[in-house]
Amino acid sequence: MEMINPSHLVGEVIQLALAPAFLLVAIGSFLNVVTQRLARVIDRARALEERCRLEPDALEEPGMRGELGALDRRIVYAQWAINFCAVAALLVAFLVVILFLADLVRVNAAAPIAVLFSLAMAALISALVAFMVEILIATRTIRVRTGV
Repeated sequence: MEMINPSHLVGEVIQLALAPAFLLVAIGSFLNVVTQRLARVIDRARALEERCRLEPDALEEPGMRGELGALDRRIVYAQWAINFCAVAALLVAFLVVILFLADLVRVNAAAPIAVLFSLAMAALISALVAFMVEILIATRTIRVRTGV
């Protein structure tokens, strides 16, 4: 009878956990993009609010209220995208933990693994949808100055 090296088994589990680890990297990269967009939207909103505070008539300029409203909506959708990304990352991290623990205690964890992966994908899809809505709002409210 052949003896199985326990460190070899750990190596196999690490290989199984590698795909979710790459998914975590991708989620982190996407999270970076969304947070950068959120920061830019917040900066723009603060600049417009400061302008309105210093120049009360600025609020009556054509498009000012609309742009502030659009920025507010963009902030909400960016926040949702960030929240869904964070949930997806947590679910993938739990998935990696369960992969290791299931192998360590020799438990069949196929069902929890499938559920966690499905929930992570649903959260990631939700983040992408929120991101797409934020981009849609941004592109619909952009003002291109052709006279410059």
